[in-house]
Amino acid sequence: MNFFYTLLLRHCTSLSLLFLPILGFSQSTAVKKFPVNDIRVVPEPAFVEALIGRVDADTVWISAEDTSLFFSRAYLQNHLKKYVAITSRLSATGNRIHGIPIVLKLDESFKNPSAYMLQAMPGRIEIRGNGSGVFYGVQTLIQLFSQGKPNDIPACLIIDSARFSWRGLHLDVGRHFQPVSFIKQYLDWMALHKLNSFHWHLTEDQGWRIEIKKFPELTQTGSRRKQTLIGPYGTGMYDGTPHGGFYTQAEIRDIVQYATERQITIVPEIEMPGHSLAALSAYPELGCTGGPYQVMETWGVSDEVMCAGSERTFEFLEQVLSEVMDLFPGTVLHVGGDECPKERWKKCKRCQDRMRAEGLPDEQALQSYFMRRIEKLVNRRGKRIIGWDEILEGGLPPQAMVMSWRGEAGGIEAAKQQHDVVMCPGKPLYFDHTQRLQEDSVTQGGYNPLEAVYAYNPIPAELDPSLHRYILGAQANVWTEYMRYPSKIEYMLFPRIAALAEMLWTPEAKKSWPQFEMKLPGLLGWYKTLGIRYSDAYYDLKPGWETDANGQLHWTLQAKQERGMIQVARPNRRFKQYQKPLRIRKSGIHQAYWQSGDGTQTSDTIQQMVHVNKAIGKLVKLNVAPSNSYSTGGVLTLTDGVHNTVGMSKSAQFLGFWGDDVVMDLDLGKRRRVRSMQLRSFEQAASWIYAPKEVSWEVSENGKDFEAINTESAITQKAGHVVFEVGVNTRIRYVRVRVKNHGTIESGKAGAGHPAWLFLDEVLLN
Repeated sequence: MNFFYTLLLRHCTSLSLLFLPILGFSQSTAVKKFPVNDIRVVPEPAFVEALIGRVDADTVWISAEDTSLFFSRAYLQNHLKKYVAITSRLSATGNRIHGIPIVLKLDESFKNPSAYMLQAMPGRIEIRGNGSGVFYGVQTLIQLFSQGKPNDIPACLIIDSARFSWRGLHLDVGRHFQPVSFIKQYLDWMALHKLNSFHWHLTEDQGWRIEIKKFPELTQTGSRRKQTLIGPYGTGMYDGTPHGGFYTQAEIRDIVQYATERQITIVPEIEMPGHSLAALSAYPELGCTGGPYQVMETWGVSDEVMCAGSERTFEFLEQVLSEVMDLFPGTVLHVGGDECPKERWKKCKRCQDRMRAEGLPDEQALQSYFMRRIEKLVNRRGKRIIGWDEILEGGLPPQAMVMSWRGEAGGIEAAKQQHDVVMCPGKPLYFDHTQRLQEDSVTQGGYNPLEAVYAYNPIPAELDPSLHRYILGAQANVWTEYMRYPSKIEYMLFPRIAALAEMLWTPEAKKSWPQFEMKLPGLLGWYKTLGIRYSDAYYDLKPGWETDANGQLHWTLQAKQERGMIQVARPNRRFKQYQKPLRIRKSGIHQAYWQSGDGTQTSDTIQQMVHVNKAIGKLVKLNVAPSNSYSTGGVLTLTDGVHNTVGMSKSAQFLGFWGDDVVMDLDLGKRRRVRSMQLRSFEQAASWIYAPKEVSWEVSENGKDFEAINTESAITQKAGHVVFEVGVNTRIRYVRVRVKNHGTIESGKAGAGHPAWLFLDEVLLN
């Protein structure tokens, strides 16, 4: 049997590539072992085989006989002309022109629309596919030319298709408006990484960004705010500068066409019934109180929501969504549904009348009623709604899709109810969270490094295999509270977009973090060629903590650079070469940096202030596990002696618990004299984070029988850091700390009706 036919049959099942034609290459064509160092593509293809020889392509001619491939042909030519030193010509007829032919062929035998076959042979390159497949093959070829030797790529056979159908990237333009030119650049970046779903967050409390001809005040009033918060929550730091902007319908049609050419579907989001203050400021009759309302200048959640009891609300939304659906040809419309406080509904006569008339037991059911009505009017247009996972509360609309952002629980529940799901948990898929432990700019907080993005699997481990088909894929979300300019978005996006792409495209069995790391230098070099501003956080010196057999705490350091050394210094001591984990002996600032072998290059210096105390390095046993979203560092976060300070990511130095009371047990190893005990926590009400309602202390001689310390904690608070402390002056071995969660957030506050977050930093025994 022809070798290539055998090869195709071997891989067609997993790729859904059925009945592929034989390409006609002779069986004598030799194949050698996959050369990892030569063929570097992100995302990693499903199958790659190296063939003998190389393709020398100083000059190429590109042919595409089917008109549907003309854009892919022009796209390839433009990229080669701009970024690769290759002379290229186009041929619509397939007639030979001087140079290596690159032949694009439409092949309807490919059953998976994302699938393609790329064969690069000395003297000829051919890409076959159906639907978007040829375009994706072009992206692969562009990378081969861009990351290899100039004009020279290895001969190879690539057979490929996407693992997930929803490979998404989100952009919030409600918080900060971005120009049309940047939206197109964003779409180009998506295309280069084979992403196909652009979730465009067009409306928010802070701005309405889409022209609706029926309601001109939405953009005349709702698209502008007087000023913007520029400091972290609670700082009161504003820029004093008006901000605004919106997209005309003509601009949107142009962007939709631009996306369609690049095989990208745009999913527009119109937020409702919460996060709608910009709309209410334009049309106050849509709210429960009638206003007046003002476009929001800060972040967080507003109690002002659309009135669910007023028919005017639904008439407005039907007309708005009708115009929106006319603009976007995709079959999915995002309707928000997240973080909708119910306080106004509880006091609104119209909403309460609606609940009685419809037999709704509570305000959660009222939100479900709201979403079901919206779904019906969207379904009438042949489209489906998708909403954030809060739309599960009160019952899902019959055909609704769910976007799971508060972890995976919402997505799992929706899949169990046989609803389609897109995974986008905040950890690790919120790209507004920092890429590095030591933040280099103001962000929303949180720490989502490149490694965590790559390691994520959209299929939850606990989900029954029979339900896997409901997980359509995943997306990364880019919220722009602290991203005013395109350059900041770009910096936060790269290189994590590459890890996202490989996680969503490449078969799970083919994913390899070590291989991705090997490809990263070439990838970053390609980004540099494209003029992309990316974060180099991957190369940061990575600090960590470990304890030895004697319970002694050590500071560990890891560098990604292969050539060079780590220099480290104890408090008030000179730097010396790092040889092994550094034992923590006394309080003070510990420092480290990486230095190249010739001493000409150095990294930024890491500084960590360590507070040595009787609890440092001791293992803490917890009654409940911290949230996966806020668990960086594990339980040693509570006894590493490092306090959360400005310049450290909040989630990197806190353990977070949602709604839980926490009990912590410590064993000091032997009886030690302790004069005071301290627990450090954090409060930021706008983020639903509250200090403990109560902290109590207990001690024991045997670890079983605990006695309460009848001393009330002294509480100090500064810049959100809340410290509980008691004086004891006694000898102690076992300590138990009981921490009572704030509980359900009260009416009138951000997150009202939801459990509060509890953030704990450090236990100190002095």
